[in-house]
Amino acid sequence: MILGRTLALYFSVRFLKAICGLFLLSAVLIFLFDVLELVRRGSDREGFSVLRVSLISALRLPLLLEQVLPFAVLFGSIAAFVSLSRALELVVARASGVSVWQFTFPAILVGLVVGIFSVTVYNPTAVWLQKKSDEVASGLFGSEQTFLLQTTNNVWVRQDGLDGESVLLAQQLLDNGAHLLGVTIFAFDPDGTFRERIEASEARLGHEIWQLYDVTVYTTDRDPQTYGRYEISTFLTATEVRESVGSPESISFWNLPQFIELARNAGLPAYRYTLQYQTLLARPLLLTAMILIAAAVSLKVSRFGGLGKMILGGILAGFVLYVLSELAEDFGGAGIVPPLVAAWAPGIFGVLMGLTILLHQEDG
Repeated sequence: MILGRTLALYFSVRFLKAICGLFLLSAVLIFLFDVLELVRRGSDREGFSVLRVSLISALRLPLLLEQVLPFAVLFGSIAAFVSLSRALELVVARASGVSVWQFTFPAILVGLVVGIFSVTVYNPTAVWLQKKSDEVASGLFGSEQTFLLQTTNNVWVRQDGLDGESVLLAQQLLDNGAHLLGVTIFAFDPDGTFRERIEASEARLGHEIWQLYDVTVYTTDRDPQTYGRYEISTFLTATEVRESVGSPESISFWNLPQFIELARNAGLPAYRYTLQYQTLLARPLLLTAMILIAAAVSLKVSRFGGLGKMILGGILAGFVLYVLSELAEDFGGAGIVPPLVAAWAPGIFGVLMGLTILLHQEDG
């Protein structure tokens, strides 16, 4: 029997509602915990208000939720399959000649649509909102900004200039690498001798120069000196700063190819950004894998019972896939494994695992 359009639409709506419900529940919980953490950390800071902290959390919440999406699809699909089984709707469908592949297809289609939407629309919107969150949070958390908002990797960058070499650390990156907050610079003479340590509240990149503001300069032969504005030469470009300090997650899907090309033209390794791009491309496949795993651990419930055991199996399978994804990301980001392989391997593995289990259950 071929699954009718009405029944397919009904199943699709049920799966979409379950996935959206889990996703929204996760959003509420993450938002509440995030606000409480920001309140605890920043309640004694100048400029603090509950409204400001809530706005910061709300703006950066969509980007945080990208990590939750695969699990929302997994557990939402499990909930939908179990609900349809307990209501005997899947039993009736199977009795009328509908195979497991036919009533799983609407769920897979929903997963593909959700995956494509999350990559092409949701991700760029989330990145844009994250940048607005950075602007609202600017200066509120000081040196803890990186830890709380996770907008940079907190990496020391070696740079060269007309005045000699220096080493730079930025706590926060804005404007695609042209604007830094919480800057520390160790400057050296052309012969390599330490010259001064510079602490600045912000830095703006000009033509072969950093414009520093609210600056304190420390040297070995005099007391600290303060300046409203200070300059230090550099040969770095905004692209090089972004590659060294910025996070790949802070670049939207549509801008990643251009940034990867710029990084390669500048002679910089672009492993992390290539991996992020390929990971986003592979997301629909990963969500499909989650749905197949959910089907494999849930459909047996309607016939043999053991609800708790089956759901536990789904949770374990999901977390195994998550660990595999994290390992692949670490290897791919370091250039040990090609980013293409690191990004697509978890999804392919998950799909094969789900199909294998379903084939074994249905066809022996």
